[in-house]
Amino acid sequence: MSAIDPVTATALAAASGDASEPSTLLDHYLPLPSSFDEMRAGDGRLRPHWQYMLESLRTLGPNSIAARSREARRLVRDNGVTYNVYGDPRGMSRPWELDPIPLLVRGDEWAELERGLIQRAELLNQILVDLHGPRQLVRKGLIPPELIDGYPGYLLPCVGAEVADNQPLVLHGADLTRDGQGRWYVLDDRAQSPSGAGYALENRVVLSRVLPSLFRDSHVHRLAGFFRAVRRALGRLAPGEPDEARIALMTPGPSNEAYFEHAYLANYLGYGLVQGSDLSVRDGALWLRTLGRLERIDALIRRVDDLWCDPLELREDSLLGVPGLLAAVRAGNLTVANALGSGVLEHPGLFSLLPRLCQHLLGEELLLPQRDTWWCGDPEARERVIERIDQVAIRQTGGLGSPRGWLGKELEGAERDALIMAIRAEPAFFVAQEVTKPSTTPAYIEGRLQPRPFVLRSFLVADQDGYVVMPGGLSRVALNQSTPIVSNQLGGLGKDTWVLATEPERQESLVVPGERGRPAVVQESEVSSRVADNLFWIGRYTERAEGLVRLLRVTLIKLGDRFNFAPEVNNSCCLNLLLQALTYQSQTYPGFVGDGAEQRLAQPTEEMLSLITNAERAGALPQTLQALGQAAWSVRDRLSNDTWRVVNAIEKSLHALTEHQPQALNGVLDVLDPLVTFLVAFAALTNENMTHNEGWHFLEAGRRLERGRDIAALLRATLVAVSGEPDETLTIEAVLGVTDSLITYRRRYRAGTRVGALLDLVFQDETNPRSLAYQLVQLQQLVDDMPRTQNQPLRSQAQKIMLRLVTDLRLAELDQLSQAAPAVDDAPARREALNRLLTSIETGLGGLSNALTAQYFRHEEQPHYLIDPRGNQEPPRPGSRA
Repeated sequence: MSAIDPVTATALAAASGDASEPSTLLDHYLPLPSSFDEMRAGDGRLRPHWQYMLESLRTLGPNSIAARSREARRLVRDNGVTYNVYGDPRGMSRPWELDPIPLLVRGDEWAELERGLIQRAELLNQILVDLHGPRQLVRKGLIPPELIDGYPGYLLPCVGAEVADNQPLVLHGADLTRDGQGRWYVLDDRAQSPSGAGYALENRVVLSRVLPSLFRDSHVHRLAGFFRAVRRALGRLAPGEPDEARIALMTPGPSNEAYFEHAYLANYLGYGLVQGSDLSVRDGALWLRTLGRLERIDALIRRVDDLWCDPLELREDSLLGVPGLLAAVRAGNLTVANALGSGVLEHPGLFSLLPRLCQHLLGEELLLPQRDTWWCGDPEARERVIERIDQVAIRQTGGLGSPRGWLGKELEGAERDALIMAIRAEPAFFVAQEVTKPSTTPAYIEGRLQPRPFVLRSFLVADQDGYVVMPGGLSRVALNQSTPIVSNQLGGLGKDTWVLATEPERQESLVVPGERGRPAVVQESEVSSRVADNLFWIGRYTERAEGLVRLLRVTLIKLGDRFNFAPEVNNSCCLNLLLQALTYQSQTYPGFVGDGAEQRLAQPTEEMLSLITNAERAGALPQTLQALGQAAWSVRDRLSNDTWRVVNAIEKSLHALTEHQPQALNGVLDVLDPLVTFLVAFAALTNENMTHNEGWHFLEAGRRLERGRDIAALLRATLVAVSGEPDETLTIEAVLGVTDSLITYRRRYRAGTRVGALLDLVFQDETNPRSLAYQLVQLQQLVDDMPRTQNQPLRSQAQKIMLRLVTDLRLAELDQLSQAAPAVDDAPARREALNRLLTSIETGLGGLSNALTAQYFRHEEQPHYLIDPRGNQEPPRPGSRA
């Protein structure tokens, strides 16, 4: 295929009646030599199924297309769609990159491709059943034993574990591209835990919003049917009744690069998102540890690789899996999708055997081509690989050293010779494959369409009569035209894939009509201890950040007053108390109270900037916001999209404070003011959008505990030491400002600012949401409503603590708390009764946190059986599943 110059391309387009194509978009759009391009044919003509797309883009115009691209980026960011590229400094916050131009595939072409994909999945499923069962393919010499037995993905503990309906390959992914003639062919199979379906769904959601008319009029096949098939498959394969099965998605955790997808799919499918630490195998079954009880799990969609799933029988150093998971599978009490041991199908050496295996197992030719592969354990193939080593890619699949890969043409002489020696020494552990040159598709880059290499990952799910294929899939586009590899970990763009129907598609949803006789409501899955722990700390970090920001704002205003007013307006005493309160509340000692405090009180700018901008300082505002983000990310599946947009806004404020650190305090309020709004919005959304179940109880308890602690620390720092009347008036007004109670104070108390009135409103008023009393009363109710087991005493330790704190506060006499003990010698007068009570409350709240942690968040395992010793087919189930 030769390149077409722009003049010729324009002339050809005009000759074909397509002179109206948007010139600014298609300027210099030239297909790459010897590559098939999705939009342009080799003679420069636009392919017919792209005509409507380009005409629509021409109608939109360059400015509108750029605006739609920005809108897509905004939606991706607001929805919290991320993909972590290892080594990227943005880490878990790296946003998913989405190209606004979809990949278009004709419906008739897709139907042919679909047949090949279904055949391939059925073939691989039969191979997997045989390798983990009778091994007839090995016995008959169709699969060399040395190809399989030395492969790390072939797990002997998984051999013999029966799988429901003989469908261990429940989910399958195949990476596809085209050759120079436009024929689809397979690059790789993804059989362990094929990822990307969630990103494909999110791509569709975003693109259908930014290009609604184009999406509707293009008659694009919908995706909901595929996900309904996933739910149907898991329910069918799980032990017991399909409609009563408890299904969860197991993730390695928030550090995984695709954690967003795990949370997104769990939410969309209505499954719980769990980690290995949430689960336990007892009496031959898998259980989710919830608060005070166990909940049976019947099926798992795993996003943890085979080796890491069971430290008892597979990789013993794994912290991601569940000891005894394989035992639960063998007992027939658990279905895992995909079955443990499915990774053997990802052996690249199997590629060379599939045509012959397809003939043997299915009695037909392999419909879908694949890239040429040579297993070096075959002497003839080995010599061919060594002769043309400069033209192939080599992969080590086992033997000495870790599995790795080489591109032959990049090897120097000595390295090349060493690789050849290694191949000759252990030929069974090396596979060579042709170096592929992916086909190209238009991508919107720098304001115009440019050809870029792409790979399409298709997805299939096992159905009762075969496999269901997602109509489309996840397309990934390389940013570099010359790259031979398209991978998310190398960066690049995601792209929606539109399979074009010949007539309008009906609207589909994952929600299906209920069946007569089926229960309309099932119990909501309970929260695990890990989730409750994270929600508890989300509440604490949110309130900790809000309290610190409120105190910082008032302190900054008072600091400005020192320089903006006449010298006779002296607020030094009030300012010093507020600065000391900052240290007490943030626990950033020595700060304004320890060694060197006098100098820092006189020149507070550097210390305050550190509190506001230093991300490495424990207790500073950036560190608290980072901890909030990490805790929120750990329970991503529990937060609504609106709530997540607020989390993103908080993260932007964090970046504004840390990435371009201000050198002076001027302008800091421009960041702190909206940050307070975001934190309040987060608290309001979690209160209004979350079901008030066990998880919400712990989040709210964390908020109330932290706010109570902050108010007690603030009152102790500002009111215990007695100062003169003018200074105390300024201090009381400052405290009222921090607690957002100034308006109520002015309306209720008409005799000026008094300590007793302040304590009445901010300390003992149970109707004021910003008072200490309100926090304690709410905490007491929350603790009383927390789950309890039958063998617990009448009152838990947490309940006893709250009973004492609320009683002490209600019995306190404000007149006594307001009175100051007389000064002794040089020591200033202090309100010791107030100090003792506030100290007691702070200590009690710390004890409450420890009591809740010990009761709900720590889980020392008690001895239990992995397998039911009585041999029961259906083990007894501790806890209720009703």
